[in-house]
This record gives sequence, C-alpha cells and structure tokens, in this order.
Amino acid sequence: MATYTHDVLIIGSGAAGLTVALNLPDTCRVALLSKGQLTSASTWYAQGGIAAVLDETDSMDYHITDTHIAGAGLCHDDAVRKTVENGPEAIRWLIEQGVDFTRFDSGDGGTQEYHLTREGGHSHRRIIHAADATGVAISSALIRQVEKRANVERFEHRVAVDLISEQHNGTRRCTGAYIHHIEKGDTDVFLARSVVLATGGASKVYLYTSNPDVATGDGIAMAWRAGCRVANMEFMQFHPTCLYHPKAKSFLITEAIRGEGGHLLLPDGERFMQRFDERGELAPRDIVARAIDHEMKRLGADCLYLDISHRPADFIINHFPTVYAKCLQLGIDITRDPIPVVPAAHYTCGGVMTDLNGQTDLPGLYAIGETSFTGLHGANRMASNSLLECFVFGRAASEHIASQINEVPPPAAVPEWDESKVTEADEDVVIAHNWDELRRFMWDYVGIVRTVKRLQRANHRVQMLKKEIADFYSNYQISNDLLELRNLVVIAELIIRSAMERKESRGLHYMLDHPDAADEIRDTVLTPENISDPS
Repeated sequence: MATYTHDVLIIGSGAAGLTVALNLPDTCRVALLSKGQLTSASTWYAQGGIAAVLDETDSMDYHITDTHIAGAGLCHDDAVRKTVENGPEAIRWLIEQGVDFTRFDSGDGGTQEYHLTREGGHSHRRIIHAADATGVAISSALIRQVEKRANVERFEHRVAVDLISEQHNGTRRCTGAYIHHIEKGDTDVFLARSVVLATGGASKVYLYTSNPDVATGDGIAMAWRAGCRVANMEFMQFHPTCLYHPKAKSFLITEAIRGEGGHLLLPDGERFMQRFDERGELAPRDIVARAIDHEMKRLGADCLYLDISHRPADFIINHFPTVYAKCLQLGIDITRDPIPVVPAAHYTCGGVMTDLNGQTDLPGLYAIGETSFTGLHGANRMASNSLLECFVFGRAASEHIASQINEVPPPAAVPEWDESKVTEADEDVVIAHNWDELRRFMWDYVGIVRTVKRLQRANHRVQMLKKEIADFYSNYQISNDLLELRNLVVIAELIIRSAMERKESRGLHYMLDHPDAADEIRDTVLTPENISDPS
C-alpha cells in the first residue's frame, strides 16, 4: 500500500474531470483517477451533442426559457444563466482542444459551417455534435490533451472507497480519499489540497439503463457519508429510446433521430405522441418516456418503435453512422426498418449540492457534472444541457481551486487502509444476489410511474439490504463489486426517501397518488444525520 500526495485529486475521467484537469495551471500537481481506462466514463457513450447558442436566429433568452420549461419550474435561474451564457465560450474551448464537430457546406462557395441539430424541449437548432458519436470525439480530444500535460498523473483501474477529512483551524476539510486498485487489490491513500468528485451519475441502480457499468453513484454516496447534503434525487431521467434487442446491452438511440423527424410508432405502425403532447416526438424526455411506458403497459407490448426510414438513406447513414452500424449488425436496417425501443434509466438530475463554483458543503471538496446538484436541470434535464454543464462548471471549479491553492495547507498524514480484521469473501454470490435484487425492485417500484405503496415496499427492501451489505462490508475484503453495491444501496435509499417526500407529480417524478403539481415549488434537500468524522 502507498500514499500519494498531489495538489488536486480528481476522481473521474469523463467530460467533467478532464475539463477540470485541463484548466488547472501547469504548476498544479494533479492526480486523475478512472475506474477503468480513461475512456471508462459516460461521456464516451454520449451520442447527441452539446446545447449552446451558436446560431444568429437563436438567443440566450430562448435557451434559458427552454431550460426552465423543461425543468418544470425547479431550475435555479442563476445556474441556468451561468451555464447558457458561458455556452459559446465552452464550445470555442472544445474546438481549441481539437474536438472535430460535424460541419456542412453552407452553399456560398465552399464555406464550412458547424451543423446544429434540434432535440426535445429546444425551440431552436442549437445542438452542436460530431455525427452521432459526440462523446467519443470529446473524450478522445481531451484525453490527448491530458496526456500532453506533465503535471497530470493518470491512475487507471482505481475506485474510490471513502473520502478523508481533517480538522484545520476548527473547520473540517476534505484532504483526500482511500483509493482501491481494482486489478491489484491494494487500497492506497491519496492526499490533496482539493478533491474533485466527477464520478458521473447513478443510473446503474436500475435494472435497465443506457449507462455504462461504472455509473454507480460513487461520488454521491461518498459525499453523503462525508456529511454533504444531496438534493432532488427523486428526479431520475429515463431516456425514451434505448435499443430493444437481447444482444444490445445499454445501447442508446440518440434523441437527434427524433430531432431530425423520426416518428414513434405503436406495434401496428400508428403514431401516438400527439395524443400526449402537442409537440409530439419533440416533447421533453419525461413526457415521451411516460407516453411510451403507458402504451407498452396498455398494449402488453415488449417495446415500441422509432422510425426514420422516411428520410433519404444517405441522410440517415451520414447523420447517424453509429446507430446505423450498430442496428445493421443486429439485422435492423434503419434506412428501411423501424427501430425497436424501450425507455431506460439515463441521467441523474439530482446530486451533491454545490455552489456556482462546484464547492460542496465540505470545504476542499468539489462536485462537477452529473455527480452534482447545481440547480440547472430542475425536475427534468433538457437534452444536451448535461455536457455543457460539465464544461462550464468544470472550468469554474478549476479557476476557484487555482485561486486559493496556495492558501491551503498540505494535508496531514493519515493511517493506511487496515485489512487486518477482515477475511477474503468466500460467498461472492451474496453480492451478485443483492445487486440483482436492488436493481429489480428499484425498476419495479421506483421507476417511471410511482405510487405510495410501491415506494413503501421499496423502502422496506432497501433497509434490509442496507444492513446485509453493511455486515458484508465489515467482515470481508473489499472488491469493486462490493464497493459499487455499497454505494448503490445508499443511492437507492436517497432516491426512495426523496420520492416519498415529494407528494406531487412534477417533471420526472410521476405519482399516481398525487397526479397534479403542487402550488409550492421546492427542492427536496436531504441532510445527513449522525455523520461520523472519517478522518
């Protein structure tokens, strides 16, 4: 076991973590951690793009208004304005880093302009993208830049266990984390003047999700255990269109297909979205996901369909090469055939509460991107605002960290990880069983449509699982699966508690017992009780 000391520890290698790393000064010694390779983050899988005001027919006010409408009244205006107004500059920064966004011939003699598409909830075309593999383009470019930075030390195949804090001048401050090496089995100490949680969301708490396996809410759970408040965890966004095929694990069908005229169809080929919203297929995601869920249950259908085949084949192949290739591999030619789709857990709208610099309740600890609650998304994230949030708040956090790094004392030494009182687990089937049970009852009871009775059942089960997992964690050596399960049960409890507190239907939280929105507009804020100092 070893102790590593840096100025800044960044846990997570997606858009948020990479942005912080690249905007810190060269004199700042940075540790950048990833659960797998640096590409092991949700950003890599993002298809659609980034929302920003880049067209002269669009405006900041339009983007701000669209975001507030999609957020069902819960968006914080200061966070929305900060994000939207810094959008164009964030895009320019990405282009400087080498992100190759899709262009088209403007028709005036060869001038190439960036292609903007439109997605649900947006009143204008403002989604800049790299075909339908925007995440790959962003991750690849930013990782290339990080690899050039001598001050950024990269640590792959590492998972955080818990945060470390110490008292300084009467104030508790985050000074690092215990980090487990997944391949070697060692648990090391990482110390830093500032710690950044950029671990992404928590959609793996559900049985069906568009997210990669790493999205287990690690940062949110660790921050909660360290004493940080979380907010609006009941608002889990379900993407309306995940590919339905036994061999297509977690493959998302980009919303841009609907933005470019794709039709949602019942099994008999009938369109149905106009019955649910006048915007049809371009309604916000919560409305579209509920409509699909309703029709599937009404008809007893395993899936519904998304059809873009009425557009020219060349247009489809050029605009959606990733979706086209994946579907063709499975025997579906999207230039001729509709795509079978189902909703799947996709995005965590709540998270660790932060200010506009990404600071949490615990001094020295920052949360960026999907891990955080900035107030931007309200009760429902508008498509393609999430990546923009990573860049805007990642740059803000790096500036804030750099402005005070020299005022923060070096962290004190802490005890090494002690495994002397635990043994090697001989019943890993317990982890697998609990993992499966947790994700199934969250899908069945705390999914797209909820009831008081379902939430009560889920709460009963999560309390039993919580005790069983805590006992297992106390007696056996840790592993990545056990750490993720330990975090997921915390996430499940936070979602259930938040959902039980919100006695209304708003945005992504739809309650059959309370179908109307309440007059009072408020966030659901949970505060840890009896938090012990982990230092």
